[in-house]
Amino acid sequence: MGLKKRNKVSAEFSMSSLTDIIFLLLIFFMLTSTLVSPNALNLKLPSSSSQTVAPATISVSIKKNGQYYHETTPVKLSELKRKVRLDVKKAADPKKVTVVINAEENTPIKYVVEVMDMALTMRIGAILATEPR
Repeated sequence: MGLKKRNKVSAEFSMSSLTDIIFLLLIFFMLTSTLVSPNALNLKLPSSSSQTVAPATISVSIKKNGQYYHETTPVKLSELKRKVRLDVKKAADPKKVTVVINAEENTPIKYVVEVMDMALTMRIGAILATEPR
């Protein structure tokens, strides 16, 4: 009796699941890269032990000498108000817009208060950024 077992292993590889994973990773990195807005100015921020993390929608930086920056562009206070107002109008949900204030260490408080007052009059949130201790 010449009975043979036919156990052949299939050498095929399905690429469909691999392409699904690659597309999911691509979408993930595209979404997360739009949420990241690094502080491009070299500011020495005050330190704090707070661990609160908030979405940074609008970044305002202030140097010791009172120079304001909208994102990375140097602006005057009046122009800053105009640019922030435009950013709020462009936002998908204007009620959830926050201004992250990056004030350099030893910046006079009057400059920070001017930006916070601007945010209050526009009825948007303002957060003071600090470095961890």
